[in-house]
Amino acid sequence: MFTRSAIKRCRFGSVGLSLVLLAVPAWAGTAVPPTTTNFYQESKHGWFWYEDPAPVEEDREEPATVPTTSATMSRDVSLAHYSTETLWNMHPDDFQQLLNGLQKKAVQFPTEQNILEYLSIQDIARRKALAYANAAQFVTQKRADLFNINQVYPTSSPGAVARVQMQQEEIGETISEARNDHALLFFVAPGCGFCEKQAQILAYFVDKYGWQVKPVDMERESNIALRFNITTTPTLLLIRQDREQSMPIATGVATLPEIERNLYQVIRSMRGDTSMESFTTYEFQKGSALDPTSILKIQTPWQGTGPTNKSSTRPSP
Repeated sequence: MFTRSAIKRCRFGSVGLSLVLLAVPAWAGTAVPPTTTNFYQESKHGWFWYEDPAPVEEDREEPATVPTTSATMSRDVSLAHYSTETLWNMHPDDFQQLLNGLQKKAVQFPTEQNILEYLSIQDIARRKALAYANAAQFVTQKRADLFNINQVYPTSSPGAVARVQMQQEEIGETISEARNDHALLFFVAPGCGFCEKQAQILAYFVDKYGWQVKPVDMERESNIALRFNITTTPTLLLIRQDREQSMPIATGVATLPEIERNLYQVIRSMRGDTSMESFTTYEFQKGSALDPTSILKIQTPWQGTGPTNKSSTRPSP
């Protein structure tokens, strides 16, 4: 293969530059693929090949358009085309959108008519909410077995006293039964003032239930703290005999009622009497509205009570 080269001379200010073209194949000019021919024919473009740059087109300013804002749209909102019955049966999403539009219109243009329309639709919204509250109260009272929690969590004073008494009795029995196969590790550190206060509270706990509470010095018995990943004092950890189960009961100073309630919940969890979903549910509340998973064992209340809605489309206002 034979090659040939060409040298062109260009001026850049006062400095002369010699540009050596790349080697061109000797068969240049013969029949070659169109893409290769176009490359060599169109590659010499630009300022260094004595070609002026293409003129830059000036940006044309587009005519300014007035955007449609919420303020412009709020002027067109009106109740003139809606009857009271239409507003009463309107889909909540559409009703809320109309209400918001009338509110903004009344605030931006506080005329007597605009304010009257907004107060009118607000009154319909209040009455609609009251109607739902009354209907919900009716269904709740009629199906008290499903939705009324007063049977297990009464709010009246005598009922609240009875509920607290039942909770305390259940907590005390559970803790007393677990003292033979459970124990508490009490992680402390020298000079920890909080640990001293917690130790005084634990003394009442031991006198009441007869539990084993073993103090663990974080400095002298660091291997035990490392085993249970304890880094804060004071910390109470529940352990179970002949098992590797453990769970923190309290971190920091905890009162006696807090210790009792947390112990009760963790003991029942370790025994398998409860799950994470019903961790705080008491035994006497099982099967009630305060037992989350109990609904899975109840026949669906909405079956057989009326026609089935097969369509989920929103009715037109």
